[in-house]
Amino acid sequence: MLFKLRPADAVTIIFISLLLIITIVFNSAIPNRLILISIYIALLIIQFILIKVKDKNKFLRITYDLIFPITCVLILFDSLGWVVHYVNPSDIDPLLVKLDYMLFNTHPTVMLEKIMNPLLTDILQLAYSSYYFLPITFGITLLKDNRKEEFNRTVFLILFCFYLSYLGYILMPAIGPRFTLDHLQTQKLQGLFIAEPIQQLLNKLEGVKRDAFPSGHTAVALTVLYLAYRFRRKLFWTFLPVVTALIFSTVYCRYHYVVDVIAGIGLTILTIFLGEKYYAWWENTNKDSNKFL
Repeated sequence: MLFKLRPADAVTIIFISLLLIITIVFNSAIPNRLILISIYIALLIIQFILIKVKDKNKFLRITYDLIFPITCVLILFDSLGWVVHYVNPSDIDPLLVKLDYMLFNTHPTVMLEKIMNPLLTDILQLAYSSYYFLPITFGITLLKDNRKEEFNRTVFLILFCFYLSYLGYILMPAIGPRFTLDHLQTQKLQGLFIAEPIQQLLNKLEGVKRDAFPSGHTAVALTVLYLAYRFRRKLFWTFLPVVTALIFSTVYCRYHYVVDVIAGIGLTILTIFLGEKYYAWWENTNKDSNKFL
Protein backbone atom coordinates (compact mmCIF):
# COMPACT_ATOMS: atom_id res chain seq x y z
CA MET A 1 0.00 0.00 0.00
CA LEU A 2 1.28 3.46 -0.96
CA PHE A 3 0.84 4.98 2.48
CA LYS A 4 2.94 2.25 4.10
CA LEU A 5 5.95 3.58 2.23
CA ARG A 6 8.33 6.08 3.78
CA PRO A 7 6.45 9.42 3.67
CA ALA A 8 9.13 11.00 1.43
CA ASP A 9 8.66 8.19 -1.10
CA ALA A 10 4.86 8.33 -0.92
CA VAL A 11 4.67 12.09 -1.48
CA THR A 12 7.12 11.87 -4.39
CA ILE A 13 5.13 9.09 -6.07
CA ILE A 14 1.86 10.98 -5.57
CA PHE A 15 3.22 14.25 -6.98
CA ILE A 16 4.93 12.68 -10.00
CA SER A 17 1.72 10.75 -10.70
CA LEU A 18 -0.24 14.01 -10.48
CA LEU A 19 2.07 15.67 -13.02
CA LEU A 20 1.77 12.62 -15.25
CA ILE A 21 -2.04 12.78 -15.11
CA ILE A 22 -2.01 16.54 -15.80
CA THR A 23 0.26 15.99 -18.81
CA ILE A 24 -2.00 13.25 -20.19
CA VAL A 25 -5.21 15.24 -19.60
CA PHE A 26 -3.78 18.38 -21.26
CA ASN A 27 -1.74 16.47 -23.85
CA SER A 28 -3.16 18.39 -26.81
CA ALA A 29 -1.97 21.70 -25.30
CA ILE A 30 1.52 20.58 -24.21
CA PRO A 31 4.08 20.51 -27.06
CA ASN A 32 6.61 18.26 -25.29
CA ARG A 33 4.08 15.88 -23.79
CA LEU A 34 5.82 12.68 -24.92
CA ILE A 35 9.13 13.74 -23.39
CA LEU A 36 7.38 14.75 -20.16
CA ILE A 37 5.44 11.50 -19.94
CA SER A 38 8.68 9.56 -20.46
CA ILE A 39 10.45 11.59 -17.76
CA TYR A 40 7.67 11.13 -15.21
CA ILE A 41 7.36 7.39 -15.86
CA ALA A 42 11.14 7.00 -15.62
CA LEU A 43 11.22 8.82 -12.28
CA LEU A 44 8.44 6.61 -10.93
CA ILE A 45 10.26 3.47 -12.05
CA ILE A 46 13.53 4.64 -10.49
CA GLN A 47 11.74 5.49 -7.24
CA PHE A 48 10.17 2.03 -6.98
CA ILE A 49 13.47 0.33 -7.86
CA LEU A 50 15.34 2.29 -5.19
CA ILE A 51 12.73 1.35 -2.59
CA LYS A 52 13.44 -2.31 -3.37
CA VAL A 53 17.25 -2.22 -3.63
CA LYS A 54 18.22 0.60 -1.26
CA ASP A 55 19.80 -1.68 1.34
CA LYS A 56 21.97 -3.73 -1.03
CA ASN A 57 24.98 -1.43 -0.69
CA LYS A 58 26.06 1.97 0.62
CA PHE A 59 25.93 3.70 -2.78
CA LEU A 60 22.31 2.66 -3.37
CA ARG A 61 21.40 3.85 0.12
CA ILE A 62 22.98 7.27 -0.48
CA THR A 63 21.25 7.44 -3.84
CA TYR A 64 17.93 6.62 -2.20
CA ASP A 65 18.40 9.03 0.72
CA LEU A 66 20.03 12.00 -0.99
CA ILE A 67 20.89 11.79 -4.68
CA PHE A 68 17.49 10.78 -6.02
CA PRO A 69 15.40 13.24 -3.92
CA ILE A 70 17.67 16.12 -4.97
CA THR A 71 17.65 15.04 -8.62
CA CYS A 72 13.89 14.53 -8.56
CA VAL A 73 13.22 18.02 -7.19
CA LEU A 74 15.44 19.58 -9.87
CA ILE A 75 14.01 17.57 -12.76
CA LEU A 76 10.40 18.17 -11.71
CA PHE A 77 11.06 21.89 -11.30
CA ASP A 78 12.66 22.07 -14.73
CA SER A 79 9.74 20.19 -16.26
CA LEU A 80 7.31 22.85 -15.05
CA GLY A 81 8.60 25.11 -17.81
CA TRP A 82 6.95 22.72 -20.27
CA VAL A 83 3.75 22.40 -18.26
CA VAL A 84 2.57 25.50 -16.40
CA HIS A 85 1.94 28.01 -19.19
CA TYR A 86 0.23 25.43 -21.39
CA VAL A 87 -2.01 24.12 -18.64
CA ASN A 88 -2.80 27.55 -17.16
CA PRO A 89 -1.89 30.42 -19.52
CA SER A 90 -3.38 33.19 -17.34
CA ASP A 91 -0.58 34.75 -15.27
CA ILE A 92 -1.70 36.44 -12.05
CA ASP A 93 1.04 39.09 -12.01
CA PRO A 94 -1.41 42.00 -12.44
CA LEU A 95 -3.19 40.94 -9.24
CA LEU A 96 0.07 40.51 -7.33
CA VAL A 97 1.35 43.92 -8.49
CA LYS A 98 -1.92 45.48 -7.36
CA LEU A 99 -1.80 43.80 -3.94
CA ASP A 100 1.79 44.91 -3.35
CA TYR A 101 0.87 48.46 -4.31
CA MET A 102 -2.10 48.41 -1.95
CA LEU A 103 0.17 47.33 0.91
CA PHE A 104 2.97 49.86 0.32
CA ASN A 105 1.41 52.57 -1.82
CA THR A 106 4.32 51.96 -4.16
CA HIS A 107 6.14 49.06 -5.78
CA PRO A 108 8.50 47.45 -3.21
CA THR A 109 11.24 46.64 -5.74
CA VAL A 110 11.28 50.29 -6.82
CA MET A 111 11.16 51.48 -3.21
CA LEU A 112 14.20 49.34 -2.35
CA GLU A 113 16.33 51.26 -4.87
CA LYS A 114 16.81 53.79 -2.04
CA ILE A 115 19.05 51.36 -0.14
CA MET A 116 20.60 49.65 -3.13
CA ASN A 117 24.38 49.41 -3.35
CA PRO A 118 26.72 46.93 -5.10
CA LEU A 119 28.09 45.30 -1.94
CA LEU A 120 24.61 44.73 -0.51
CA THR A 121 23.49 43.33 -3.86
CA ASP A 122 26.38 40.83 -3.84
CA ILE A 123 25.57 39.74 -0.27
CA LEU A 124 21.85 39.35 -0.93
CA GLN A 125 22.36 37.53 -4.23
CA LEU A 126 24.55 35.04 -2.36
CA ALA A 127 21.87 34.75 0.34
CA TYR A 128 19.25 34.09 -2.33
CA SER A 129 21.41 31.34 -3.80
CA SER A 130 21.88 29.68 -0.40
CA TYR A 131 18.36 28.28 -0.89
CA TYR A 132 19.89 25.52 -3.00
CA PHE A 133 22.31 24.46 -0.27
CA LEU A 134 20.40 24.84 3.01
CA PRO A 135 18.28 21.66 2.66
CA ILE A 136 21.23 19.60 1.43
CA THR A 137 23.54 20.85 4.18
CA PHE A 138 20.98 20.10 6.86
CA GLY A 139 20.20 16.64 5.50
CA ILE A 140 23.88 15.68 5.27
CA THR A 141 24.42 16.90 8.84
CA LEU A 142 21.66 14.62 10.13
CA LEU A 143 23.02 11.65 8.17
CA LYS A 144 26.55 12.21 9.48
CA ASP A 145 25.16 12.21 13.02
CA ASN A 146 23.28 8.98 12.24
CA ARG A 147 19.96 10.63 13.14
CA LYS A 148 17.97 8.52 10.72
CA GLU A 149 14.48 9.15 12.05
CA GLU A 150 15.03 12.92 12.07
CA PHE A 151 16.50 12.68 8.57
CA ASN A 152 13.45 10.83 7.23
CA ARG A 153 11.10 13.44 8.69
CA THR A 154 13.27 16.22 7.27
CA VAL A 155 13.35 14.76 3.75
CA PHE A 156 9.59 14.32 3.79
CA LEU A 157 8.74 17.83 4.99
CA ILE A 158 11.18 19.49 2.60
CA LEU A 159 9.92 17.47 -0.37
CA PHE A 160 6.33 18.13 0.68
CA CYS A 161 7.06 21.87 0.76
CA PHE A 162 8.72 21.78 -2.68
CA TYR A 163 5.82 19.88 -4.22
CA LEU A 164 3.18 22.14 -2.68
CA SER A 165 5.03 25.16 -4.08
CA TYR A 166 5.14 23.52 -7.53
CA LEU A 167 1.39 22.93 -7.31
CA GLY A 168 1.01 26.62 -6.49
CA TYR A 169 2.92 27.56 -9.65
CA ILE A 170 0.49 25.50 -11.74
CA LEU A 171 -2.62 26.93 -10.07
CA MET A 172 -1.38 30.55 -9.82
CA PRO A 173 1.38 31.19 -12.38
CA ALA A 174 3.37 34.41 -12.10
CA ILE A 175 6.69 35.49 -13.62
CA GLY A 176 7.66 38.04 -10.95
CA PRO A 177 8.65 41.72 -10.75
CA ARG A 178 11.99 41.37 -12.54
CA PHE A 179 9.94 40.98 -15.72
CA THR A 180 6.68 42.83 -15.04
CA LEU A 181 8.14 45.90 -13.33
CA ASP A 182 11.43 46.23 -15.19
CA HIS A 183 10.14 49.30 -17.05
CA LEU A 184 9.58 51.07 -13.71
CA GLN A 185 13.02 50.40 -12.24
CA THR A 186 15.35 53.40 -12.48
CA GLN A 187 18.50 51.51 -11.45
CA LYS A 188 20.00 48.29 -12.70
CA LEU A 189 20.61 45.65 -10.04
CA GLN A 190 24.42 45.63 -10.05
CA GLY A 191 26.88 44.00 -7.68
CA LEU A 192 30.61 44.38 -7.18
CA PHE A 193 31.88 40.99 -8.30
CA ILE A 194 29.46 38.10 -8.02
CA ALA A 195 25.84 39.24 -8.28
CA GLU A 196 25.67 39.43 -12.06
CA PRO A 197 27.40 36.08 -12.77
CA ILE A 198 25.03 34.39 -10.30
CA GLN A 199 22.02 36.12 -11.89
CA GLN A 200 23.10 34.97 -15.34
CA LEU A 201 23.64 31.40 -14.12
CA LEU A 202 20.23 31.27 -12.42
CA ASN A 203 18.57 32.72 -15.51
CA LYS A 204 20.11 29.94 -17.61
CA LEU A 205 19.25 27.20 -15.13
CA GLU A 206 15.77 28.36 -14.16
CA GLY A 207 14.57 30.26 -17.22
CA VAL A 208 11.05 31.65 -17.05
CA LYS A 209 9.15 29.08 -14.98
CA ARG A 210 6.26 31.22 -13.70
CA ASP A 211 7.41 30.24 -10.23
CA ALA A 212 6.89 33.47 -8.30
CA PHE A 213 3.76 32.64 -6.31
CA PRO A 214 4.11 31.38 -3.65
CA SER A 215 7.76 32.06 -2.86
CA GLY A 216 9.32 28.60 -2.71
CA HIS A 217 12.57 30.18 -1.54
CA THR A 218 10.76 31.54 1.52
CA ALA A 219 8.76 28.39 2.21
CA VAL A 220 11.59 25.86 1.86
CA ALA A 221 14.09 28.02 3.79
CA LEU A 222 11.64 28.48 6.67
CA THR A 223 10.84 24.77 6.69
CA VAL A 224 14.57 24.00 7.01
CA LEU A 225 14.80 26.60 9.78
CA TYR A 226 11.91 24.94 11.62
CA LEU A 227 13.58 21.53 11.33
CA ALA A 228 16.93 22.92 12.46
CA TYR A 229 15.24 24.43 15.53
CA ARG A 230 13.78 21.01 16.35
CA PHE A 231 16.76 18.79 15.65
CA ARG A 232 19.98 20.86 15.55
CA ARG A 233 19.53 24.00 17.65
CA LYS A 234 23.11 25.21 17.13
CA LEU A 235 22.67 24.96 13.37
CA PHE A 236 19.42 26.89 13.69
CA TRP A 237 21.31 29.93 14.97
CA THR A 238 23.73 29.64 12.05
CA PHE A 239 20.89 29.37 9.54
CA LEU A 240 18.77 32.17 11.04
CA PRO A 241 20.68 35.19 9.64
CA VAL A 242 21.14 33.44 6.29
CA VAL A 243 17.42 32.67 5.98
CA THR A 244 16.51 36.21 7.08
CA ALA A 245 18.76 37.67 4.38
CA LEU A 246 17.42 35.13 1.87
CA ILE A 247 13.80 36.18 2.44
CA PHE A 248 14.68 39.87 2.13
CA SER A 249 16.71 39.12 -1.02
CA THR A 250 13.68 37.63 -2.79
CA VAL A 251 12.18 41.12 -3.07
CA TYR A 252 15.41 43.15 -3.16
CA CYS A 253 16.76 41.04 -6.05
CA ARG A 254 13.38 41.43 -7.83
CA TYR A 255 12.49 37.75 -7.98
CA HIS A 256 9.33 38.05 -5.89
CA TYR A 257 6.52 40.38 -4.87
CA VAL A 258 6.02 40.87 -1.14
CA VAL A 259 2.72 38.98 -1.38
CA ASP A 260 4.71 36.01 -2.74
CA VAL A 261 6.75 36.04 0.46
CA ILE A 262 3.61 36.26 2.60
CA ALA A 263 2.20 33.30 0.67
CA GLY A 264 5.51 31.48 1.18
CA ILE A 265 5.19 31.94 4.94
CA GLY A 266 1.65 30.58 4.70
CA LEU A 267 2.94 27.63 2.70
CA THR A 268 5.48 26.87 5.45
CA ILE A 269 2.69 26.80 8.02
CA LEU A 270 0.59 24.54 5.78
CA THR A 271 3.57 22.23 5.16
CA ILE A 272 4.32 21.84 8.86
CA PHE A 273 0.67 21.49 9.91
CA LEU A 274 -0.34 18.92 7.30
CA GLY A 275 3.06 17.26 7.07
CA GLU A 276 3.47 16.70 10.80
CA LYS A 277 -0.07 15.34 11.08
CA TYR A 278 0.52 12.90 8.25
CA TYR A 279 3.93 11.86 9.58
CA ALA A 280 2.54 11.24 13.06
CA TRP A 281 -0.25 9.10 11.55
CA TRP A 282 2.29 7.17 9.46
CA GLU A 283 4.50 6.55 12.51
CA ASN A 284 1.56 5.25 14.54
CA THR A 285 0.36 2.91 11.81
CA ASN A 286 3.77 1.67 10.66
CA LYS A 287 5.98 1.96 13.75
CA ASP A 288 6.86 -1.73 13.86
CA SER A 289 7.51 -2.64 10.23
CA ASN A 290 8.86 0.67 8.89
CA LYS A 291 10.53 2.21 11.91
CA PHE A 292 13.98 2.50 10.36
CA LEU A 293 13.13 2.97 6.68
